[in-house]
Amino acid sequence: MVASEDVIKQGVGYWNNLAQVGQQAASEAIDPHNLGGDVAELVTISIILLLVATGVALVTRRLQIPYTTGLVLAGLAIAEVLPQRVGLDPSLVLNLFLPILIFEAAVNTDISRLRSTIKPIALLAGPGVIAAAGITAVLIKFSLGFLWIPALFAGVILAITDTVSVIAVFKEVSVPARLSTIVEGESLFNDGIALVLFNLIATAYLTGSFTVGDGLQQIALVVFGGGLLGLALGYLSVGLFRQTDDALSSMLLTVAIALGAFQLGQAFGVSGAVAVVVAGLVIGNIGLSQDASASTRVTLLSFWEYAGFGVNTFIFLLIGLEVDLTTFWQTLPSVVLAVLIYQVGRILTVYPLLALLRFVDRPIPLRWQHVLFLGNVKGSLSMALALSIPLSLPGRERIIALVFGTVVVSLVGQGLSLPWLVRRLQLLNPSRLQQQIEALQLQLIACKAAQDELETLLRSGVLPKAVYEELRATYQARIAVSERSLRDLFNQRSEPAIDRGDSTKLDAIRRRLLLAEKGAINDALRKRILSEDLVRDYLKDLNEKLLKLEDE
Repeated sequence: MVASEDVIKQGVGYWNNLAQVGQQAASEAIDPHNLGGDVAELVTISIILLLVATGVALVTRRLQIPYTTGLVLAGLAIAEVLPQRVGLDPSLVLNLFLPILIFEAAVNTDISRLRSTIKPIALLAGPGVIAAAGITAVLIKFSLGFLWIPALFAGVILAITDTVSVIAVFKEVSVPARLSTIVEGESLFNDGIALVLFNLIATAYLTGSFTVGDGLQQIALVVFGGGLLGLALGYLSVGLFRQTDDALSSMLLTVAIALGAFQLGQAFGVSGAVAVVVAGLVIGNIGLSQDASASTRVTLLSFWEYAGFGVNTFIFLLIGLEVDLTTFWQTLPSVVLAVLIYQVGRILTVYPLLALLRFVDRPIPLRWQHVLFLGNVKGSLSMALALSIPLSLPGRERIIALVFGTVVVSLVGQGLSLPWLVRRLQLLNPSRLQQQIEALQLQLIACKAAQDELETLLRSGVLPKAVYEELRATYQARIAVSERSLRDLFNQRSEPAIDRGDSTKLDAIRRRLLLAEKGAINDALRKRILSEDLVRDYLKDLNEKLLKLEDE
């Protein structure tokens, strides 16, 4: 199964020059004699890519295949049609695209849900990434004949999980909320840990010295430092939110925080990715929820949704454009073997680590673990890191060829098979009663939010009291009807005829109440209001109740 090195070398001529593509394009772009023509050509290419992306969106929706997979295939198809070759510049991906994607995911993440799933996320994004990278590196060394340093680079690059495709599938096929949170949370911290490992290997190669103790100490320092930097920038932005409630100014502020957190992390020698994650969580859960009006929140979240969608669109199109089909076919045997290898690394980390989880947290159902395993899709960050490998490293071209091929196979193969698997596993099959409850909850959430905004408008003097009372009465009537219907439906839950599967929504509410109790007790314990002996049994009882509740 080991591909001949001669076969690989025949196809790496194209890959060998990829690292210089971004630098060459940049030098040409600032040439004053060529500036007008380059800008016009760039605009033309951008228009073509936008039209292609629109067409792909229409086709993939009709064919019911993942949008990201369609973009990669479209990029492969139109590579020769564009006026000039478009390169995937690793600096652009790492310094612009990556912070935007991470911040967009973080600002939309509910920190209370993240906190309730932090143990599986920490296992998968911490020890999971390190173990998967090590296993993959060892297998690549002995099966493909890599030296140790190139094998370690390849192991880390192939341990990265790009979950854009997985989340896109979750939007089309309903999955439990906890599973979706675990996938999103792992992706938030996975990139940061992988970047730290990549930099450690690069430092070891360039300096010629490395010890495990120093490596672990550096990882802890870099991650902890990135978290502190993100907290500082996040709370600084929260303070600025309180000074202004202008949506456009707030939009500019969040962009500056997202890009600035990454750059400051790089400058201070800490994890820029972790800094962006933490800053996004603080802004999304404190700044936007407490210190911004409804219109500002809607504007900001809509802007970041568009920014994330646009960046993903260009990234996956560029992945298809970057791959040379001739080289891809020549290296396909090694690529297929590499895909099998990193899947082995994923199997040997996901299932054992999550089996240990049952001793400290609610167990993850086996069907969920299958999704976490097969959702190990590769993406743009893997390609960017491959192009960022030091130029002097022996075997660099083989790594680039291998990584680019595995990204294409992963996005197409796993991207197409994942929706089928999720549907077959039937992870979430809501009953008619559950759908009725969610519809009533939707009414309550919307009406109560509108009432809160009415209170704000009345206090600010924008709304006359007579109009306020009329509008509030309208919403109050809708709330009363929804609450009465919801109470009747919840009362039906105690009847034996009701399917046990319908209790998951009520269990989710009970879980939130128990977590609120636990949080209040822990807070009182920290403030020395209560003694530890008094609350120990109560907390033990709360933990047992939490573990017994069904997963969402």
